[in-house]
Amino acid sequence: MAGPASAQDGVRQGYWWYAPKPDPEQPSDELPPAPAIPPMGELARWSPPRIAKLIAEQRDYAATVLTVDAVSDFWRLQDFARRKARAFAGVTQLAMLAHPELSAKSANPMIGDARDALTAEKDAVRRAYLRSRGAEFALVMFSRTSCGYCRVQWPILQRFQEETGWQIIREDLDRRPELGARLGVEVTPTTMVIRRNSAQRMVIANGVEAFPTLIQTAYQAVKLLSGDIRPEQFLTGAGEENGFFDALANGPVAAADPMANPAGDRP
Repeated sequence: MAGPASAQDGVRQGYWWYAPKPDPEQPSDELPPAPAIPPMGELARWSPPRIAKLIAEQRDYAATVLTVDAVSDFWRLQDFARRKARAFAGVTQLAMLAHPELSAKSANPMIGDARDALTAEKDAVRRAYLRSRGAEFALVMFSRTSCGYCRVQWPILQRFQEETGWQIIREDLDRRPELGARLGVEVTPTTMVIRRNSAQRMVIANGVEAFPTLIQTAYQAVKLLSGDIRPEQFLTGAGEENGFFDALANGPVAAADPMANPAGDRP
């Protein structure tokens, strides 16, 4: 009776259907070869990933042989990469000056007086918008009798009411546990925007939230629930529509966006 066929016999069946793996290489005591470092003029034409690979190879080589020349070559490559990055930063600044629409400075000034004026302007836009929707929306805070943080959050909601004219409601989940189960509320305090005479609602805070953040998130939530913005624009602040910080200012950003390829543009 014939013995088992091997991969070398050209027959792939049974235990010998695969080609045996070669033994792993045994560790070698030989020093690794030194990486070939090209002249700086040639290196300047290399791509950043290629340069980074060479630097890593030279680092490993230098750390292995520990010679002054090898370590010096490593730091020369590092210095080249530093100067390359510095040059990129310099050209970037020129590009921002030539094309201000690519820079955040016009939309987000860093100078104190300008930032103060911008903050005041955004606050005014948020408050005016929220006051105009006060008859349509309300804030609900879900709490428990034993929740100490709820006693901290409630005065913040009262301030929200004073500045926007919204109705605020406090629901005790100890008295109405079925409400928390139905709305999926587990953490207290939880603050939610609800739209009157509608099933629309949105959580805007879990736990204690500072007033500036609360009013900003409420503004974004109402705009989203009202259809004034899309989910991709949730971080677009007051007065930032169609500007630098609007994710959709220059067109869609997601391949799945139905507006990315309207029917008229289909091939």
